[in-house]
Amino acid sequence: MRTPAIFQAVLLLATAGGLSSAHALTQEEFVAKLQAAGYSQVSDIKSTAEGTTAKAVKNGKDVRLVVDSSGQIKEQK
Repeated sequence: MRTPAIFQAVLLLATAGGLSSAHALTQEEFVAKLQAAGYSQVSDIKSTAEGTTAKAVKNGKDVRLVVDSSGQIKEQK
């Protein structure tokens, strides 16, 4: 799992990339949001042009996710 310092850098990049500071989530909030949506084993959290991406497991299958600037969770193909 990534260190808190790296995740803070990801949050700064996400904020600079269009998210307002009111929408920036802590690592715990980000993981909790994904867990509430049915995902587990959240890892490899990164900021990209699409939004914040992560790897996770849902229904026993590995998935890649992107959370866009509006907070919507989408599975990548």
